[in-house]
This record gives sequence, structure tokens and C-alpha cells, in this order.
Amino acid sequence: MADRPRFVIQQHDATTLHYDFRLEVDGTLRSWAVPKGPSTDPREKRLAVQVEDHDLDYADFEGRIGAGYGSGAVIVWDAGTYRNLDEERSMAEALDAGHAKFWLEGQKLEGGWTLQRTHAGKKPQWLLIKRRDEGADARRNPQSTQPESVRTGRTIDEVAREDAGEDEA
Repeated sequence: MADRPRFVIQQHDATTLHYDFRLEVDGTLRSWAVPKGPSTDPREKRLAVQVEDHDLDYADFEGRIGAGYGSGAVIVWDAGTYRNLDEERSMAEALDAGHAKFWLEGQKLEGGWTLQRTHAGKKPQWLLIKRRDEGADARRNPQSTQPESVRTGRTIDEVAREDAGEDEA
């Protein structure tokens, strides 16, 4: 398991509250902004806008990003490892082709998922879709029932409040 690539989902309260979904691929974190966060309901297709890659060190970041692009509070909402479900292509090849299937083994999310690129928008847009398996649950809403960080137990509001208090000191 230690040799499996990592994934992380960071809740990010920037201009708008969203979830940054990141997969470790070839030494970097390939990243997508998911406005509503991942859904455990296979019938829901969640918009995932591809954003710039991040360094692997960023997977553990929790705190507040200062003034400028992306400023705001960040928590590590979920983290774990994943495995590529495509036996014919590497994850990088699958993503470059616009269709990736993978199995998440996180603290909040488990099971199969698909990222499917669409042809809409200025930035590459994708759909993040839960596959039908034992982790699928149309009634579950982990964003509201499990809002805390898997690293520190803090919520996004607590991070914003604590860091704002430090700025004033």
C-alpha cells in the first residue's frame, strides 16, 4: 500500500467554497476544482475544472493562503491512496486521453470513480462521477456530515477564525 500513489481532497474557501481534488501522477499532484465536492451518488455528475498541477508537498497543506490568487482557508478534507483501474494505460495516459477510472481508499471516500473530460469551457472541464459499487450511497452527503479535516479535526470555519486571530495579534 505504501507504494500506491496518493490522493487528497482539500476544502478551500477562496473566492467561492470548493473542493480541490488531487491525484498523485508522475511526481506531481494533478488537480481539479470541484465546486460542490465529490458525490457518493453515481447518478450525480460533479463538475471538476482542471487547474494547475501542484507539488507533492502541497498534499499536506492546511491553513490559510495569504492575499492574492487562491487566498483563503484550506483543510485536508480527505486523503489516502488510489489505484488505476485501467489495465491498458498509465494514469497519466488515461488523463491525457480524457477518461480515467480509479479506486480511492480514503478516510471518507472509498470505491471506484471516473474522471471524464468534456469539451466545454475555457479551462479543461471534467465530470467526477462515482462508480456503482459498495461505496456508492445516494443518501450520503459527506461534505455536510463529515466537514472536519482528516489531519487536524478542524473545520474550514475554525481554520479561518484561528488564522484571522493570529493575523491580528
